[in-house]
Amino acid sequence: MAPNHKIALIQLHPKPLLPAENFAKAESFIRNAAHEGCHLAVLPEYHLTSWVPDEPGFKESCADSASYLAKYQELAKELEICIVPGTIIEPQDGSLHNIAYFIGSNGEVLGRYQKKNLWHPERRHLVSSAHQPHEAFDTPLGRVGLLICWDLAFPEAFRELISDGAQIICIPTFWTMKDVSDEGYALNSDGEALFLNSTVISRAFENTCAVVFANAGGPPEKGEKTNFAGLSQVGVPHIGSLGKMGRSEGMSIVDLDMDVLRIAENNYKVREDMKAEGWHYAYTQIRDDSKL
Repeated sequence: MAPNHKIALIQLHPKPLLPAENFAKAESFIRNAAHEGCHLAVLPEYHLTSWVPDEPGFKESCADSASYLAKYQELAKELEICIVPGTIIEPQDGSLHNIAYFIGSNGEVLGRYQKKNLWHPERRHLVSSAHQPHEAFDTPLGRVGLLICWDLAFPEAFRELISDGAQIICIPTFWTMKDVSDEGYALNSDGEALFLNSTVISRAFENTCAVVFANAGGPPEKGEKTNFAGLSQVGVPHIGSLGKMGRSEGMSIVDLDMDVLRIAENNYKVREDMKAEGWHYAYTQIRDDSKL
């Protein structure tokens, strides 16, 4: 019988340039998740610093936030819970790298991923992982992959991960309503919500996997278009969205039945087709057939 995994989606409201305060709030949520018996807690992208790259002190705050990985490792080991600590912006050789980690329940780092597909305004500030392949890794929950925010828009990233055996794909995100253009907003004021809800579920169906989408949340600012998008959720085939949140800060706990993924693959046979001799899209993949 396939296992059930209890996953905490932590939709944090990150305060700009206050990593200590943001960590304290994240720690409180994670302790509550562990108390509820969760196996995994996932935080949003930029949860320690927010995303304010033009603010004085941003790079200094990023340098400070890099030290928090060890604190999350200690917390994971103490509480015996796996943690994806959103992303941590790490200065390296004068550049900034946006990194997601998967920390096992023993405190060890089991997976690391540097954001590849940068949102347009990020490109002046961050360095992409460019041509490095997307790789999955083994965890207490099974084989897992990491993506970050705008990677959601690229099905190729998901295909690489499931070709490496990923069953669960975690996506820490910092997606706000500010990301939509005025022209796009005029066409549909709920267009960003439509994008997120549709794409999370589509990726789950396309890849017979679970998509753990953890976005930032928060209060409204000047108007609807400045709101945090929120909508953290777990997308799974056949069922759709589990534990979907609104736009406010909070935590949602999801029971993920891994048998749903088995049923989906038996039905759609996506991985089976990818493994087949002469598969017509094989040229697009770097893959290990034994993991499909």
